[in-house]
Amino acid sequence: MKYHFETQAIKTQTERTQFSEHSTPLYLTSSFVFDDAEDMRASFAEEKEKNLYSRFSNPNTTEFVNKIVSMEKAEAGYAFATGMAAIFSTFGALLSAGDHIVSCRSVFGSTHTLFTKYFPKWNIETSYFKVNEVDKIESLIQSNTKILYAETPTNPAVDVLDLELLGKIAKKHNLLLIIDNCFATPYLQKPIEYGADIVIHSATKLIDGQGRVLGGVAVGKESLIREIYLFSRNTGPAMSPFNAWVLSKSLETLAVRVEKHCKNALKVAQFLEGNTKVNLVKYPFLKSHPQYETAKKQMRLGGNIVAFEIKGGISAGRRFLNNIKLCSLSANLGDTRTIVTHPASTTHSKLSNKDRLEVGITEGLVRVSVGLENLEDIINDLKQALEN
Repeated sequence: MKYHFETQAIKTQTERTQFSEHSTPLYLTSSFVFDDAEDMRASFAEEKEKNLYSRFSNPNTTEFVNKIVSMEKAEAGYAFATGMAAIFSTFGALLSAGDHIVSCRSVFGSTHTLFTKYFPKWNIETSYFKVNEVDKIESLIQSNTKILYAETPTNPAVDVLDLELLGKIAKKHNLLLIIDNCFATPYLQKPIEYGADIVIHSATKLIDGQGRVLGGVAVGKESLIREIYLFSRNTGPAMSPFNAWVLSKSLETLAVRVEKHCKNALKVAQFLEGNTKVNLVKYPFLKSHPQYETAKKQMRLGGNIVAFEIKGGISAGRRFLNNIKLCSLSANLGDTRTIVTHPASTTHSKLSNKDRLEVGITEGLVRVSVGLENLEDIINDLKQALEN
C-alpha cells in the first residue's frame, strides 16, 4: 500500500524484535555477531544483507535513512555525524583530483571554506555564480566540471534557485546535480523531482527540530550512494545510533511541526515588512521576494527562515540582539524556539564586507529562525527589540 508523507514518517520502521516493541528500540552496540564462519564470510562479502559494524550500518541509522529516502523519493542514502560531514563525504567520494565544481556563491560558510581552502589542496577547483546570475552557469562549465551544486533556499539570505532550470543544465552537460535541501526539508521541497542526483540535509536543523543532536544525511541515486557509503565506511563520519534514533522519532512529527513553523514565519515576515525600522524583508512566500514565483512553483510552503535588514547597520543589529527577551541568541536554526542571529557581527564577521555582500549579507541583516511559540509572543518580542 502506498502511504502519504506523514504516514511514511511514522510507519517506516526497523523490523520488530522478539519482544514485539511498538516503538523502535535503541541499538547501542558497536558490532554484531554471526552464526558461524560461513555466515560471517557471506556477510562481509555482501552476499547477504546484515549489520556488521555500526560504522557501516545499524538498525537505528538504517531506519532513519529509509525514512529520508522515502520522503525524498530517492533510491538509497547514508547518515552522517553532521551536515558538514555529509557535504564533505559526498564530494570526497564523487570527485577526483583535477575535477571542477560549479556552485552558487550563496552557500553555507563551512561549505565555502571547503571549496576555497581545502579542495584546492587536492587540485579540485570551484567556480561560483551569483543567485541572480543563473544565466552565467553554462559559461562556467569546463571540460573537467563534474558537479553543479546549490542550496535553496540559501543561508542566510533565503534566496531561491530554480531547481527545474538547474536540473536541465545538469542533464544537458552530464553533470551531477547536488542540492542542499536543509532549509526546506523533504516536506516542503523534493529536488530529485527536478533532476537532482543527490540531496543533502543537515539533520541538526528542522529534521531534529528541537536543538538536541547533530546529524547529516545524503540520499539519491543508488550507484552514487554506493560510492559515498564506501568512502564513509573507510573514513568514519557515521551517525551514532542514538542520534539516529532521536532523528527518526523527530521525523514522525516533521510535517506538523513544519506546517506551524511556516505559518508563524509568514506572519512574522508580514509584520516586519510593515515595520518602519526595517529596510527590507526576505521570505520566499512574500510577494516582494525576488524569486517568489519560483518558490511557489517548487515549495509547498515558505519555510521557517525570515531575513530582514534593520536600518542602522551593525550597531542597530547589535542593539536589536541586546533587546531580545523571548527569542534565543544562537547560531542554530530550525528549533522549536525562535532564534535570531546577526550574521555580520557573529557567524560571518570574519568575512570582508565585500564577501558578505556577495551572498546578500548586509551590515543590518538579521536572520530569524521562527519557532513554535505563540505567534503573538514572537512578534511582540521582535517589535519591542526593534523599538527600544
